[in-house]
Amino acid sequence: MASTDTTTRDGGRDLAGLEAGLDALETVPKARKPLRQTFTEKILPPVVAVALVLAVWQALVSFRIVDDPTKLPAPADVWHVLRDAWLKGELLGYIWTSVSRGLLGFGLALLIGTPLGLLVARVKVVRAAIGPSCPGCSPCRRWPGCRPR
Repeated sequence: MASTDTTTRDGGRDLAGLEAGLDALETVPKARKPLRQTFTEKILPPVVAVALVLAVWQALVSFRIVDDPTKLPAPADVWHVLRDAWLKGELLGYIWTSVSRGLLGFGLALLIGTPLGLLVARVKVVRAAIGPSCPGCSPCRRWPGCRPR
């Protein structure tokens, strides 16, 4: 809760923060950016990225770079299946299946990777055994200026 007590506990150092906050209240708000600038900086780049991905996807299917429709179906086919699943009420079940598999994989990686990482970091024999086969296991090798032990 806010307090009305004006006494300082730190010998006056907090007054600078108080003055800065009061100064911020007196500043004039910046003018809004024009809609065109907001559109070109914020909205257009993601829309172009999605359109580019869809165009490359359709080109891969149209030019038969990927022949098998089970490997890469056309975007229109995916849209029709997605729409039908939504109308039948099955889409949320598909989404939950996908999300639960991702969460299960993340949980397994956490359960296996954390103890393994701690073991590699703390036990020299394990580090010497696993180190050559796992070059990314040592964070010192990836950060500039870090010297390995």
